Amino acid sequence: MRIVVLDGRTLNRGDLSWEDLAKLGDLEVFERTSPEEIVRRGQDAEIILTNKTPLNRNVIADMPRLQYIGVMATGYNVVDTVAARERGIAVTNVPAYSTMSVVQLVFAHLFNLAHHITHHTEAVRNGRWTSSMDFSFWDYPLVELAGRTMGIVGFGRIGSAVATAASSFGMRIVAYNGNRIPAMPAAISFIALDELFSESDVVTLHSPLTPETREMVNSYRLSLMKPTAFLINTGRGQLVDEQALANALNAGRIAGAGLDVLSQEPPLPDNPLPGARNCFITPHFAWATTAARKRLMHEVTENVRSFLQGRPRNVVNG
Repeated sequence: MRIVVLDGRTLNRGDLSWEDLAKLGDLEVFERTSPEEIVRRGQDAEIILTNKTPLNRNVIADMPRLQYIGVMATGYNVVDTVAARERGIAVTNVPAYSTMSVVQLVFAHLFNLAHHITHHTEAVRNGRWTSSMDFSFWDYPLVELAGRTMGIVGFGRIGSAVATAASSFGMRIVAYNGNRIPAMPAAISFIALDELFSESDVVTLHSPLTPETREMVNSYRLSLMKPTAFLINTGRGQLVDEQALANALNAGRIAGAGLDVLSQEPPLPDNPLPGARNCFITPHFAWATTAARKRLMHEVTENVRSFLQGRPRNVVNG
């Protein structure tokens, strides 16, 4: 059984091992694969693993031996799952491996926005504390989270874990979810999306990307937010109209944004957000702690093992 990993560097930067996966077949790992190389590299494979390398209908049609596509991530929009199902090819993903790592970065961004940590660290580095007449100084209002309202858009595993963490800081939680949740936590108010944007001191995005959620954060919804409110996005970059967000930040219509994702990654030089006022961007690494990637490697291997044993798990196109 030939196993081909198209973009192994995304998961493994040399600090993990492919050893357990190699025990399951004839393994070949490519660090990166361009669109022009996909068919040539995967043509003789029964199993292909990908993180962000796209497998569209035409590519899948040109791989006659393909039986299984394993997405080494939670989101699987890089694969044409319909075309795979028509061919009888199983497509799997890895849910929940990075939940707590993502939650951790949500609050890293929130703490930075609440205390302007980046700014004040640079101020100290530039000697402003040394030259201060007082033992303490600050240039921006410092925000206590207790009593503030956290609005969570998308209440799956990550959204739920964010709510638990926010509650520990004494925050009030409101949430919006596209699909009704059977057992809604009593301490959380589920409200309409526009109402969430207008009530929240912090809006954090955890929705999947669908035609309905694309650019859900637009000029209108940004206009509903308080001028003191923060927006955090560790979900999908395309949930946000980036020019509208840049305009809102630069005009002071909202107080700040913390983003781990953008609509195109790496960003184009003309993306308006890296230069926007009080906009702090990390390079899509919320998921990438060593602990999370170890779990991901394990689950990717177990998905393949289960498929080979005739009991596939985490199938997304069944």
